[in-house]
Amino acid sequence: MRYRVLSSTGDYTFGQGQANFLIDSPETVAQVVQTSLLLWLGEFFLDVTAGIPYPEGILGKHSQSQADQTIIAYIESLQGVNGVENYSSTINPETRAYQSLGATLNTIYGPTPISIEFGGDF
Repeated sequence: MRYRVLSSTGDYTFGQGQANFLIDSPETVAQVVQTSLLLWLGEFFLDVTAGIPYPEGILGKHSQSQADQTIIAYIESLQGVNGVENYSSTINPETRAYQSLGATLNTIYGPTPISIEFGGDF
């Protein structure tokens, strides 16, 4: 498994040869999960089946536990993920906006933490 390293602003990094890649590590799988959770189902024109179904399973009338179950199931379906432990999420009770999530991923390369902050009124 090989993925290009992202910068702190979420852009691909270049110019450092092999140091620009995550290869066969828990961090590689964590980056797959992070970028996948930021992709809405149908958003990527080359593969409209990629992404998470935010309107259908997370946003709107769904409870936090339903949203969490949808997200966990999606994470567990991704390449390199064997399971999710210690999952937690926060939702703004006034706006019902999903604010953040954190978890420990059991990957094919070992455990790794993830933490994602969703910006705006997500």
